Amino acid sequence: MIKLTRRWIKSRRDGGDDKLSLPTRDDPSLDDSRPIDTKEQENMVLYFERKQAEQSFLWRSVFAAFLCCFATFLVFSILYQALYPWELRYHAYFMDEIDSWVVISADSVAVFACLMAIFGLLQSSESHRQWIWYSCYCGILLAVFWLYYMLRMPKFRWDIVWLPFGPLSAAGICLYVDHLLTESSKEVRKLRNYMYAYKTT
Repeated sequence: MIKLTRRWIKSRRDGGDDKLSLPTRDDPSLDDSRPIDTKEQENMVLYFERKQAEQSFLWRSVFAAFLCCFATFLVFSILYQALYPWELRYHAYFMDEIDSWVVISADSVAVFACLMAIFGLLQSSESHRQWIWYSCYCGILLAVFWLYYMLRMPKFRWDIVWLPFGPLSAAGICLYVDHLLTESSKEVRKLRNYMYAYKTT
């Protein structure tokens, strides 16, 4: 539709009474010789809106599912640490540095960060992104907490680098996905606005 509008404007610039008509489907890239009427424009925009909504739901659900898996793993870590303290290797590294309840608290904050990111990703309200930002803030606090104790170790343990950066990375990815899908939705809305502007000319 935007291409048709541009061709129509270009035809007006070129001059000539025979070029003042709307572009038709007789163009090489189109199928037949009929101009696109109002109903066809509406159907085309509705198609793009429906496809965008389907893609948005799909990708939000996929990343929310990944976050649910990560949150479930963290809940397992909390229960295991509570029942069998320091049995998990990635927790045992800190047994000489911090108390067991501190580890449980840190993992609990990570679970809440994941839940906030999931909530923000699946919400359709205007303020849904603030929940993902809250998750990012929690992730930053967790990253500072875990890195502080990891840097105090005699040897830096790369195998547990996901502890400080796991929740933060998950929230950052959710923020990026939400940004892309929101921009896509804006483009579709812009297409509808172009349609109405085109109809009034």
